Amino acid sequence: MINLISDTVTKPTPGMLDAMMQAEVGDDVFGEDPTVNALEAKVAGMFGKEAAVFCPSGTMTNQIAIKVHTQPLDEVICDHYSHIYQYEAAGYAFNSGIGINLIQGQNGKINVSDISTAIRPTMEVYPSSKLVVLENTCNKGGGSYYEISEIAPIASFCKEKSLALHLDGARLFNALVETGESTEDTGEMFDSISICLSKGLGAPVGSLLIGDSSFIKQARRFRKVLGGGMRQAGFLAAAGLYALDHQIDRLKIDNERAKIIGSTLEKMNYVAQVRPVRSNIVIFDLVPDWDTSTFLERLSSFGIKAVPFGPNTIRFVTHLDFSEDMLHQTVKVLKQLSQ
Repeated sequence: MINLISDTVTKPTPGMLDAMMQAEVGDDVFGEDPTVNALEAKVAGMFGKEAAVFCPSGTMTNQIAIKVHTQPLDEVICDHYSHIYQYEAAGYAFNSGIGINLIQGQNGKINVSDISTAIRPTMEVYPSSKLVVLENTCNKGGGSYYEISEIAPIASFCKEKSLALHLDGARLFNALVETGESTEDTGEMFDSISICLSKGLGAPVGSLLIGDSSFIKQARRFRKVLGGGMRQAGFLAAAGLYALDHQIDRLKIDNERAKIIGSTLEKMNYVAQVRPVRSNIVIFDLVPDWDTSTFLERLSSFGIKAVPFGPNTIRFVTHLDFSEDMLHQTVKVLKQLSQ
């Protein structure tokens, strides 16, 4: 079976499993797991920040960041494709008691003009604009990404307007291998950053929230209240350390394979449109004669799994366990479906 449902479907590599089995562990809630501590220190250092906290998921790291940056009756500004709006069960409202102000950006990306227009006037009838969230890469935007030159004016504007700036960097490293930009330069732009270890990097579980010491001190408290305090989590942290040491550069391979699939789809008679393929996500719309369920059934009959992403829209995600042979087979099947 060729699984293109998501880059979350990967299994740990033999090297990663070995690292996990050899991990030295302790009780992380008491701050005594040396492998978790090493992972948090490593990631904070990579981004030039003071501290980090290891959490079970990217949804949790995003929700904790929102909670720390805001108070009830505040508002977060983000693109309408943002993960915090689309796929986190309205956690911003449930966990933080805040509103959300959605911007209709371009493939999930927004700019200073968009943000400036979205800021609420200081009146009692409005929530208070307090936080801007960017997503890099943007899942629903087809893996679109920001470059530092696009982020820098947003960061400067947010400082000027006393807005906190958070990065949902679940697939950030897929962007950085394309741009060649550094984690340190990225860290300089944001008040807080969330990165995921269990997507392209191939770890089985885990995300990290990064920021200054006072921010992370508050974040740890909210991690606890959300049930995110783990015990001998070093086994999982070891997988994250291995991923950061061995599986960043190879993300370029996933991105290139996605681009090959995208260029193939552009030539197929059942495809109405392919969103620009910038990283490891391919999103395409079917012509009216095809519906997603029929298309996915046909794919499944050839041993390929994918997910619907709208009434006539399909998403593919390439990853660590999607090999060159699988790529050739996928291209072959996509061409057969056009006949």
